Amino acid sequence: MEDHRLAAQLADEAGRLLVELRARLHGQDAPMAVLKAQGDRQAHELLMNRLQAARPDDAILSEEGPSETGRADLARLDAERTWIIDPLDGTREFSEVPRTDWAVHVALVADNRPIAGAVALPALGLLLSTANPPSLPPTGASAVRLIVSRTRPPAAAIHVAEDLGADLVEMGSAGAKAMAVVRGECEIYAHSGGQYEWDSCAPVAVAAAAGCHVSRIDGSELLYNQADPYLPDLLICRRELAEPTLKSLASFAS
Repeated sequence: MEDHRLAAQLADEAGRLLVELRARLHGQDAPMAVLKAQGDRQAHELLMNRLQAARPDDAILSEEGPSETGRADLARLDAERTWIIDPLDGTREFSEVPRTDWAVHVALVADNRPIAGAVALPALGLLLSTANPPSLPPTGASAVRLIVSRTRPPAAAIHVAEDLGADLVEMGSAGAKAMAVVRGECEIYAHSGGQYEWDSCAPVAVAAAAGCHVSRIDGSELLYNQADPYLPDLLICRRELAEPTLKSLASFAS
């Protein structure tokens, strides 16, 4: 199976597992902490097992995997290909039934750049991937919409919204926010203040395939499979808004 299809299949399979697990645990009145822990663990184990069977020569970097200083993590730096996965992006939202803004991320990186990826939005029954790149829908909004975290909206994003006269839209997980741009629910996703490679790799792969602008907030390229997986900022937006958004972000930083 080629890489694009494999990424899509695995994200979909993990998403289906999470939907079933969530319904079962919620029906048992399990605490939110149990939903978070079980969701993370079971989705991680499924993806690791499937990837190790399908691509035994590839390295894997997972949010739920060994720490940055672990041997497995250091070994990936010498690998030609590395899968970067977030088995459950948005554990908080996953535990807050019936919220839908959580995701599964599966991406493949070569030469520090994503070459295949998939983002499942299981609670919505949606799968977006580079296997069948989505078409960016025309925007019908009267005002630009900028999507931010529902709990910690970055000051830089608020500055951009004020500069561009954009409406703020709040949402949970990074994958859900990124895919909101791809799906035409907003036009800009600008994040600063803390993320890791697994938070953005698959969303960036899908957004780029859909024709979006993707970069760091200073306009530089997003590079993956680094020694330190901390990748704190991200811009995904419609291409026609990239220049004014980057200009606004630069004025905030200066």
